[in-house]
Amino acid sequence: PQLPHGHLPLPSFWKVVEDTLQQSGAQLCAFCQAFETVTPSPGTQPLTPAEERKVLSLVSKHGPDKLYQVTSNISGSRDLDLTLLRGQIVALLQSADTKGNTSRWLVDAGGPRGFVPAAKLQPY
Repeated sequence: PQLPHGHLPLPSFWKVVEDTLQQSGAQLCAFCQAFETVTPSPGTQPLTPAEERKVLSLVSKHGPDKLYQVTSNISGSRDLDLTLLRGQIVALLQSADTKGNTSRWLVDAGGPRGFVPAAKLQPY
């Protein structure tokens, strides 16, 4: 099969390829920026009064530097795993699981305690 610009001399052909890639890159950038303005960053989600009370109790129990926000929904698949929703606030109890695995953290979710993937938490 013939390429649509296959008849062009090589330097011109590469120029067409480069222009097309630049255009696609610019479109992708624009899309990413539009996407970010449409979806609020997890840090700006307003908390419900119940969540706020929970956060206050977590702060008083564990201190503000131990608080993390869940960046995407977590569905616990193993024993002792927690199922949490994006935006929830948890307190870090231990940055490893019982086997010393640092990709699973032990957290207090304001009542239930269990393990969650560290990658889905960001400092609050």
